Order: sequence, then structure tokens, then C-alpha cells
Amino acid sequence: MRSNMNECYLLKPDISFENELISYRNEFINNHDSMDGTSRLEKIENIADWILFNQKLEHQETLPDGPFVPSSLYLYVRKTDHKIVGMINIRHCFNDYLENFGGHIGYSVLPSERRKGYAKNMLKDALPYCKTLGIKNVLITCIQGNEGSKRTILSNGGKYENTIFEPDENIYLERYWINL
Repeated sequence: MRSNMNECYLLKPDISFENELISYRNEFINNHDSMDGTSRLEKIENIADWILFNQKLEHQETLPDGPFVPSSLYLYVRKTDHKIVGMINIRHCFNDYLENFGGHIGYSVLPSERRKGYAKNMLKDALPYCKTLGIKNVLITCIQGNEGSKRTILSNGGKYENTIFEPDENIYLERYWINL
């Protein structure tokens, strides 16, 4: 029987998680790690501003200027201690960059909480929301060689399409589709 220790739920960010969000951000920064799927948490230091930014991203009519598309950000919160163990960002549609390199979903798991199945479950929990947005096929990319992310995608039904080169970051990305 599976332990309740790792049960989590998706939740939109709010100010009650300010200290947790700061801790989440700091752990990534201290580990020199990429904060994928955090909707610019690394760039915005004031949590209230970051929450407002994410609320604006949810609707086409309130999108900030720039290369943004409507998206929904969720915290992945562990039930036992209300700790944020991951974040997932669902893009409702594509711009040119996302269609080629970014996909519908970006996610991250706190470095100290990796290899515990959180990414797999977080993605699984987020896919029904994608379906409510009318997304029938979800595109997810991962950096070539990121075996953890690759396994997460495959365990949720991802089918490999191809590998492409992203020139701005100088990386190869594997593209996977999940049919809903």
C-alpha cells in the first residue's frame, strides 16, 4: 500500500504561501538550478507581485506586454506539511517559440524532493486541467539527457516525436506528445 507521505494537491499560488515560495526560490538559486515551470519566479523578488503577474497571465485580455500566452500556474503542495514540492505551468495555447521549443507544460520539483515520484504525479494531476482547456494533444519538451523528466513524460503516456536544437540556449530538446 502506498504511503500518504507523498500525497499532494495542485493549488494556485496565494500570499499565504509567501514563505514557502521564498524557500522554494532560494533552494533553486542556491543549487544553481533551472526553475522550469515557475513563471519567472527567479526574476520577481516580491511574491505579491509574482502572484499578481500570474493572475494576469490566466486570461488573454490581461496578458502583460511581451511574448506571453494565457497560462495557469499551480503549486504542488504536500498534504502532510503543506510544503511546496513542485510547480507546474500549463500554457493554454502556443506562440511560435512554445510550439517549437517550450510546449504546453513546464514543471519543476524542489531539488531536495526529487526522485520521490512528485513530477510524475504532478503531471498526471495536471493533465485533466489541460483537457478542460480543450487541449487534445499536450506537447512537453525536455532537455536531451534529462532522464528524470523523460521518464516523467513517458510514464504519463508521452510519445517521442523528435529532438530539435534550441539555438538561444544552445541545447537539444526532446519533444513528446501526450494524447488526452
